[in-house]
Amino acid sequence: MPRSLLVLLLLVAAVAGSWLARAAMVRWRDLRSAQTYELAAEVRPVLVRAGAAGLCLMCVSALGVAVLLGERGGAGRAVAVVAADRPAGSADLVAAGSSPASVPSPAASATAPAAAPAVAPAVAFASVGKVAGGELVQGAVPGPDGRARAVRVWLPAEYGKNPADRFPVIVLHSGTPGRTADADLPDVFDGVASAAQQGKARPFVVVAPEAPGGTGHPCDLVAAAPQAVADDAALRAAVGAAFRTLPAGPATWSVLGVDGGAPCAAAAGLARPDLYGAAAAVSGRYDARALAGAAAEAPGAAGGRLLLAAAKRDAAGLASGRAVQAALRDARSRAEVRTSEVVQDYTPERERLRLVRVAVQYLAEQLAK
Repeated sequence: MPRSLLVLLLLVAAVAGSWLARAAMVRWRDLRSAQTYELAAEVRPVLVRAGAAGLCLMCVSALGVAVLLGERGGAGRAVAVVAADRPAGSADLVAAGSSPASVPSPAASATAPAAAPAVAPAVAFASVGKVAGGELVQGAVPGPDGRARAVRVWLPAEYGKNPADRFPVIVLHSGTPGRTADADLPDVFDGVASAAQQGKARPFVVVAPEAPGGTGHPCDLVAAAPQAVADDAALRAAVGAAFRTLPAGPATWSVLGVDGGAPCAAAAGLARPDLYGAAAAVSGRYDARALAGAAAEAPGAAGGRLLLAAAKRDAAGLASGRAVQAALRDARSRAEVRTSEVVQDYTPERERLRLVRVAVQYLAEQLAK
């Protein structure tokens, strides 16, 4: 669990424990007063509050120890996922059987002694259909919490035409619990494809993980505490093993969110520039103060690079993006934030298509730097 999330939970437990302890003391004084004047009073509310306060104290102690010790046991652990890469254009991209958990590079193989490989279950990616001139496949990959979640991967038309090429990646966030972004935005891949077709960006592989459940708006928690953005090592391992993508890192991986998924993309881009070289958020609403705080605590010397795009008619979206820009400027953040405010068209759907195209062009330009 990220250290910042442990600190947040510790503070919540401490506040709750203090409130419960105070409530128990008030009830105890009321009980003593009732006994003095021989009035009837219940002891149970006092015991319940006192017990809950004690439980919060235990949680505070445990979380305090976890924060002090750090995450030595889990920081270096990544879920190794192996899948077979078949030529694009096949009807089914499925990795069968079991494979080594990690595949050494040829240079490493020449110098390192052979070792018994660890074996992990393969991840199967099955074809969903042809979308926006490319192929859409789906598999199940463990999430940051260890639970399996659906992950859809869109392979552009160029993936099948150029079997020797490797492609950069866009991680596409969803704003609906239990669904991938394309379920709510079926035309999002058309926007990505059109950017390449018009020569405004190189082709991308788009990875759309299922949003977590437990809340009606998964990006709300991320918007309130962007420092808790997880390092999704299992996703990077699965995609890198199954498809011809460039090695994961800020020079090759970016993040995109549209509508409800926009706050997640903005938070990931500002909080984790060590993972994503650029981020684009389209038609979102943002917590400017929280994002400025996340950018201030981002690891590494380089700041995040973020585009906030909204249609010209979207007054609320434009104002929200400007507020983020102002908050980062006031905080003297290292992050570089741009806005796009000129897109307009006849329908919201056409505007979204053009906004996605602008976002993909921005991501391609930033990764090229």
